[in-house]
Amino acid sequence: MFNVMVDAKAQSTKLCSMEMGQEFAKVWHQYHSKIDELIEETVKEMITLLVAKFVTILEGVLAKLSRYDEGTLFSSFLSFTVKAASKYVDVPKPGMDVADAYVTFVRHSQDVLRDKVNEEMYIERLFDQWYTSSMNVVCTWLTDRMDLQLHIYQLKTLIRIVKKTYRDFRLQGVLDSTLNSKTYETIRNRLTVEEATASVSEGGGLQGITMKDSDEEDEEDD
Repeated sequence: MFNVMVDAKAQSTKLCSMEMGQEFAKVWHQYHSKIDELIEETVKEMITLLVAKFVTILEGVLAKLSRYDEGTLFSSFLSFTVKAASKYVDVPKPGMDVADAYVTFVRHSQDVLRDKVNEEMYIERLFDQWYTSSMNVVCTWLTDRMDLQLHIYQLKTLIRIVKKTYRDFRLQGVLDSTLNSKTYETIRNRLTVEEATASVSEGGGLQGITMKDSDEEDEEDD
């Protein structure tokens, strides 16, 4: 659909450049302007709808993390079970499968868009809005838990997602002014504080996962 809009804009330019006499110049100019406006509004709507679908995936990830909130039945049961079992066996801790699956989804989607959409301007706008919306969702999720300490699994997953999201969208050309928004800084500060708290309360710490500079390539990156 993006490419259809690009082609429509190109064809309208050719159509409006036809020699039709001065008496038609004003009419054709208005016609051309209306076509441009229609194309622009259509592109905006397409970007909004596409970003909404991407954000829905992230919201699904956050919904899974919500089960680990302090005070929830699942969290209480998990803590009790782990403590009881750890007396007898080494209990494996939740891995990074959810975070890695989401990161893979984002990267694959970015690659597909790069390959299929011909207009760089549309790609830039889409990625800007996608990044901004993603950070807004994460920030809202954290704000709703302002009075709660994050579970170690929540913290590790969010750090992985936020850092990879920052780095991947920067590689896609999103500007630093967009990347380093107030929303991102709010998220970064919260996760940094949570990390410091976890390093004291958790014997094993975060096992190498940390909110260091997000533009640095992590050791676990491919």
